[in-house]
Amino acid sequence: MRDVIAAKRDGRALSEAQIRAWIRGVTDGSIPDYQSAALLMAIVWRGMSRDETAVLTDALMRSGRVLDWSGLGRPTVDKHSTGGVGDKVSIALAPWVAACGAVVPMIAGRGLGHTGGTLDKLEAIPGFRTRLSAAEFEGQVRKIGVAIAGQGEDLAPADGALYALRDVTGTVESVPLIVASILSKKAASGAAGVVFDVKCGAGAFMPGREEAAALARELVAVLSGMGRKAHALVTAMDEPLGAAVGNANETAEAFAVLHRAAPADLMDVTQALAVRMLVLSGVARERHEAEARLDRALETGEALGRAERMVQAQGGDPRVVGDPGRLPRAPVEMAVPALRAGYVGAVDARRIGELVIAMGGGRRRKEDVVDPAVGVRLLRKGGERVDAGEVLALIQARRDAPEWTEAAARAFTIADEPPDKSPLVLEEIAP
Repeated sequence: MRDVIAAKRDGRALSEAQIRAWIRGVTDGSIPDYQSAALLMAIVWRGMSRDETAVLTDALMRSGRVLDWSGLGRPTVDKHSTGGVGDKVSIALAPWVAACGAVVPMIAGRGLGHTGGTLDKLEAIPGFRTRLSAAEFEGQVRKIGVAIAGQGEDLAPADGALYALRDVTGTVESVPLIVASILSKKAASGAAGVVFDVKCGAGAFMPGREEAAALARELVAVLSGMGRKAHALVTAMDEPLGAAVGNANETAEAFAVLHRAAPADLMDVTQALAVRMLVLSGVARERHEAEARLDRALETGEALGRAERMVQAQGGDPRVVGDPGRLPRAPVEMAVPALRAGYVGAVDARRIGELVIAMGGGRRRKEDVVDPAVGVRLLRKGGERVDAGEVLALIQARRDAPEWTEAAARAFTIADEPPDKSPLVLEEIAP
C-alpha cells in the first residue's frame, strides 16, 4: 500500500490491480484508515484518468451486492445530487416520481463538509431506518416502488467506508472520487438510468460553473460507459435551496413539496428533476406529458400516499408527512435582524451550512452524532426588500448563543439595489 500511495503522490497512474487491491483492503479492513486517507489526499492533488475512475467505480460497486431489476416489468430510475445547503429534494422527489409509475431504488448519503445528507434528514423522522440490507431494500422497492437508504453492509460497502473518511480528512473536492462514489452506489442499486443534479455556487463543493459542468460531463460519460442511461442538470447553489436548513427543518419542507406548499425555488428544482427522470425512464415521452403526470400525482394525493408508505415501510411515523410538528425542534429560537435597510443581495449558503454544523447539526469528526432538531429558517432571500432591524432568519438551537446570531447575520449581504436573478437550472448535459 505504501508503494501505491507513493505512486499516486508522484503523479503516476494506478493499475487496475492496485486499485482493486486497495478496495479489497478497505472492504475487509486489512488496510487502515490512515493509509486510505493518505491515498485519498494524493488523488485529490494528482487526480485520476477516466480509465482509473472507471476501475475505481467498478471496484467500489463490486465490493458488495449488485441489485438486478431486469425482471421487474417497470422502468427504474434514480437521481443524485452533489449536495448543497438546504438540498432536501430527494425526500419528496423519490415518492413523487414513483407515484407516476417509475420505480426509484435510491441509495443516498450522509452529510459531507458543510452540506447536509439525505440520510441524516430522514433520520429526523422518529423511528425511520436508513440502514437496510440488500434483501430489505429489494423487497421494499418491489412492494411500493421506492426506497431511500444508505449502502448498508452489502451495497457498495467500501464506498460507505471511504465516504465517511473523506468527510473528515478534507478529501471531498475531487472529481474522480466524487464520480466513483456516486456511480458505485447508483450502479449497485441497479437503476437503469440516473439523473444528476450537479450544484455550483457558494454553497456547493464545485463553486464554479465550469467545474460543475466538467463533473456533470464525467458522471454522464462514465455511467453511459457502464451501459446505463444518464442525464445531468447543473443547478445554482449560491444561496440555500428553500427556506429551511437543518435536518428536521429540511425534512418538513421536503414533504411540503407534496402539499404544493414549499418555497418556489425548491418546487421548481424538484419538478425539473422529476420531469427528466420520467422522460429518461420512458414513463413519459416528453416534458409536457411528464409535467401532466406529476401534477396528477399531487392532485390525487398519490404522491403523498407513496411518501407515507415509504416512511412506514422503513419504520418511521408516516404522520410526519402531513404533520411536521411531530419532527424534533430545538427549544431556543433566536432572531437574526437586518443591520440596515436595503435589498438582500445574497445569502451565503456555505456560511449557513457551517453555522448549522457548529450548532451540532452536522459532523466535524466521523463519529460525531448529529442533532436533528437544530437549524436555521430563512425569512428573507436574495432580491427581497428589508428594513433595518427586520428579522432575516430564525435560529433554532439548544442554547442562546449570540455568536451564532452574529454568524448568521454575516451570511446576509444587504445592498442598495436588488441583485440580478440568475436561473436555477444553468445547463443540461446528455451523453
